[in-house]
Amino acid sequence: MEVVMLEIIALVLLAQQPLQPVAEGVASYYTVSSSSQLTASGEQFRDDLMTCAMLDGEFGHYYLVVSDTGKSVVCKLNDRGPYIKNRVIDLSEAAMEALSLSRNDGLLNVRVFHLGTEPIRPPNLVP
Repeated sequence: MEVVMLEIIALVLLAQQPLQPVAEGVASYYTVSSSSQLTASGEQFRDDLMTCAMLDGEFGHYYLVVSDTGKSVVCKLNDRGPYIKNRVIDLSEAAMEALSLSRNDGLLNVRVFHLGTEPIRPPNLVP
């Protein structure tokens, strides 16, 4: 009984811990016209969906992307990239529009948090 209680306490404490970013840096965006119409996961690439590309991570998992402006979006990982030095994530056009006040240069500073297989927004983030 004591072991079970300790496990429950540990779960409660861990659930209250702030989520740590898996990546911090520059985000860019890409469109159907600038890339292949088929993603590395085999899905059709669409500009209007909240999707992203990263070099690491499991396809089908969701990521919370938070910009320096405070705006955030949840994206599904379905492609690989970016392949440009110093960039941590490529966003679909819809995701970039949701995060940015303008798409003038197509780049944003972001923090990326892994959410897992469910597209939920976590309650605690590291500032």
